[in-house]
This record gives sequence, structure tokens and C-alpha cells, in this order.
Amino acid sequence: MSWKLIESAKTRTYVLVADPGEDALEAIGALARDEKLSAAQITAVGAFARATVGWFDRDAKDYRKIPIEEQCEVLSLVGDIAHGEDGPTVHVHAVLGLRSGEVRGGHLLEGEVWPTLEVVVRESPAELQKTDHPEIGLALIDLARSSA
Repeated sequence: MSWKLIESAKTRTYVLVADPGEDALEAIGALARDEKLSAAQITAVGAFARATVGWFDRDAKDYRKIPIEEQCEVLSLVGDIAHGEDGPTVHVHAVLGLRSGEVRGGHLLEGEVWPTLEVVVRESPAELQKTDHPEIGLALIDLARSSA
């Protein structure tokens, strides 16, 4: 376990409302790039016309895709934004409710917004750095390279 205290009175909160047909990750990523976000928390509610979530297969070091080819409610969407090799990196997980009452969840790979997605992005005063870990197959937040 590792931790780092991050505190400051200087925080910003963004509210993004995605339109029907937009890809959720593209919309959040555009905000992150436009505002040059390097540390933020993400929460959202809304719905998708269709989506794909992923389950990380540690042996394959890749996500197994779980397609959802029906309208689904975004019951929970949480994640973060950190600075990666190519700029701000969006990492979100979602729990999606189906018409049957069943749920699907995992790492959000794509989500076609319908009718809306209401996203709250709370910026932190820190800069969080992601470092690639080839032995795992993921880029993870590296507290040693992050600054408060």
C-alpha cells in the first residue's frame, strides 16, 4: 500500500453533459485534453444506446470485451484522469443496468450516449502520473512520479 496527501483550496469542478450519439470516453477525453487536466475524479449518471465494458484478463494482459447491444442505464460510472505518456488519460469503470434488471460492469471501453450522460469532473491540485507496467499490461498511477 502507498498513499499521498493532496490538499489545496484551489480545485475546479466541471460538469459535462454529453449529447445523444456521442462516445462517452471521447467526450470526457476531449474535456481532459482541452483543460489540460492531470489529476481529477470522475462520476456520472445517464444512459447508453449500447456500450462495451471490459474485464481485465491478467494472463492475456488485455481486456475481454463484454458487448451490451441494448439501451442501458448508467447506474454508476466512476474513474480518474491522470497524466500518461500521450497526455491526459481517462480511466473509468461502469455498472450498467439492463431492461431485465440484470447488470453488466467493468472497465468502460465505449459507450454511445442516449439520451444523455451527466458527468462531474473534480480536478485535484496534484499532478498524477501514470507509468506503464509491461509485466501487468497496464499503465498505473505512480505516486513516486506524482506531485501534490
